[in-house]
Amino acid sequence: MSCQEQQEEELEVLESIYDGDAAFNQIKPTVFQYKIGEDRSMKSFLLEVTWGDDYPDSMPTINMDTFYNKHLLDPVKASVVEKLTEEAEAFLGCAMTYTLFEYAKENVDDLLMEQPDQVYKAPVVKEPKEEQQSAKPKFKKEQLTKSQKRKIVSRLDKDGELPRGHDWVDVIKHLCQIGRGAEQAT
Repeated sequence: MSCQEQQEEELEVLESIYDGDAAFNQIKPTVFQYKIGEDRSMKSFLLEVTWGDDYPDSMPTINMDTFYNKHLLDPVKASVVEKLTEEAEAFLGCAMTYTLFEYAKENVDDLLMEQPDQVYKAPVVKEPKEEQQSAKPKFKKEQLTKSQKRKIVSRLDKDGELPRGHDWVDVIKHLCQIGRGAEQAT
C-alpha cells in the first residue's frame, strides 16, 4: 500500500475514534491536535502531530510550540517531544498518530514531571509615588465666569451632554445662503 493510501485509511480511523471528542482537533488534512490534561491546568498541554508526504514511512513532526502551551517550560516541551519521538520510532511504517496521543494521555504525569504546579512570577517593583508625580506636568484649570457656565449648561440636555446633532450642518440653510450663483457657475 502506498503512503497516501495509508494516510487516507488512518484519517478515517482517527475520525471514527475521535468523533465527538472535544480534545481532538483536525487543523488540516495532515495536522492533528489533541489536548491532554484538564483545561487551565499547569499539567496540561496541546500535542500537535503533522504528517509529511512519506508518513507513515517517515517520522511525523511533533510540535509543542502552540499558544496553548505557553505555560510550559522550554525544557519540559523538549522532553515531551523527545519521549514522543522515541515512541514514534518504534512504529515507523505503521499508523502511529492514535498511538502517540494515547501514549501521551497515559504518561502525562511522567511527561510533565519537571513542570511546576505554579509558575513563579517575579515581584513587580514600583517606583515611589513622589517620582511619578514630579514627572507629570501640572495643568491649571481654566476659570469660567458665571455667564460662561450658564451658557454651557443651557446647551446641555438633562443628562449633561450636548444634544444629538448639535454640530450638524443644516444642508437646506447652507444651500440658501450660497444662493443660485453657485449652480449657474457650473
